[in-house]
Amino acid sequence: MNCNICPRGCNINRKTNTGFCKSSDQIRAARAALHFWEEPCISGSNGSGAIFFSGCNMRCIFCQNYNIAANTDGIEISVERLSEIMLTLQAQGANNINLVTPTHFTYEIIKALELAKNKGLVIPIVYNTSSYEKVETLKDLDGLVDVYLPDFKYVSHELSKEYSNAPDYFEVASAALAEMYRQRKAPVFFTDEERESLKKSHNVNIEDGILKSGIVVRHLCLPGSTKDSKAVIKYLYEKYGDNIFISIMNQYTPLKQVENHPKLHRKVTKREYDSVIDYALDLGLTKGFTQDGSVASESFIPEFDYRGIL
Repeated sequence: MNCNICPRGCNINRKTNTGFCKSSDQIRAARAALHFWEEPCISGSNGSGAIFFSGCNMRCIFCQNYNIAANTDGIEISVERLSEIMLTLQAQGANNINLVTPTHFTYEIIKALELAKNKGLVIPIVYNTSSYEKVETLKDLDGLVDVYLPDFKYVSHELSKEYSNAPDYFEVASAALAEMYRQRKAPVFFTDEERESLKKSHNVNIEDGILKSGIVVRHLCLPGSTKDSKAVIKYLYEKYGDNIFISIMNQYTPLKQVENHPKLHRKVTKREYDSVIDYALDLGLTKGFTQDGSVASESFIPEFDYRGIL
């Protein structure tokens, strides 16, 4: 069957060709390890069990994970191996399984999740996505994904076309987020009783303050794009209010591929970021996350060294 999982609609046979995402029909991943740099309700202090998949259906020109997005890094693994990795991360104390850039492997991931759940996987499943998703594909994840962790990159068609070759990003992401919200609704945290029950029944230690289900929407501020960042925050808050968390990120790091770009060659200034935060507060946003400027560093980009994959 030809691939039309995502809005790119490549309609190619991934057994013999690769489409926009640069991926075949074989799962490819570059890292699986405890990850401590997500939002507090995702990572906690124990860490999120992050599995970084290779390839991407967005491939933004400023991508912070450029090597794996371009599918130059990664190792092919089977559905069975992916399920084993999930169980290993749970045994290591992960608060959840964090599927990073999973879109193009959705149906292989579904099979792996079903296998792992049958073998004792009980921690929440986090779907960490660009939001460039088809609603029909997301519907197939209903009941398997507990926490959606989507980006909301742009409102501007011009920016989404220039930076991500996706002029329809806002329309697509809006529809995708609406489907995620239909499935998950407002955030729910583990109760003390639920955490104690999981500890007794499965020897799983989920921390206090970790999301059991819900949505955390991320927006990465970009240099020179303050106006669009404010438009994103306005849309999200007016549409969903306090029923979602909004994470306003200041970690953009200009990498080599954009060193000569007229806007993307630099970090976001303190003035730019503070302007977006002040705007969000003026709107009335209370359920959100912010970042200190010190996170804009290559040291916060993980090594894709195949840890946990081999």
